[in-house]
Amino acid sequence: MIEISETAADKIRSLMAKQGIAEGGLRVGVKGGGCSGLSYTFAWEKQPRLGDEVFEGASGAKIFVDRKSLLYLNGTVLDYDNTLISRGFVFSNPNAKST
Repeated sequence: MIEISETAADKIRSLMAKQGIAEGGLRVGVKGGGCSGLSYTFAWEKQPRLGDEVFEGASGAKIFVDRKSLLYLNGTVLDYDNTLISRGFVFSNPNAKST
């Protein structure tokens, strides 16, 4: 399971509106490569793909995760950091060995 914080859900909904996507959600995934190991991927999608797990947060914000990525993301909390120092989605992933 992946939890979506209220802050992240609000940001997903507002960014979807800017993209002109009324229905759909944020695809979240993990890909390998580089010397740092795995990295997170993001993409806007109008609907989930076959085999995706769909997680819903506040305001109906949805994220779509493929089964392979879910192995690495299970138990994660997706949040959005909006401080002066940084701005963006933040993963609190109990499976990550380093960030």
